[in-house]
Amino acid sequence: MSDQTTRHWTLLDRHGRPWSSPCPGTLGGHRRSRIYGRLDCPCALAAIARGGYVRHRVFFLDAATAIAAGYRPCARCLAQDYQAWRRSRKI
Repeated sequence: MSDQTTRHWTLLDRHGRPWSSPCPGTLGGHRRSRIYGRLDCPCALAAIARGGYVRHRVFFLDAATAIAAGYRPCARCLAQDYQAWRRSRKI
């Protein structure tokens, strides 16, 4: 029998509090700008390559959790969600 350690990821909940999850996050976000997007977002990856962003990076299980925590969709990698968010703010 092998000794396997269960891996856990630190995600933010709908209140913006960290919690330990047995599932990895599907979305990444930036704590200071309050934006979330795909893990392969070109904007986030470029910022990481420049040496920034990582210190303030957070992760979410899904978009509903990110929105509930007060984050908005990225205009680049989630363009349709971002447009819907913008329209909802004009009402």
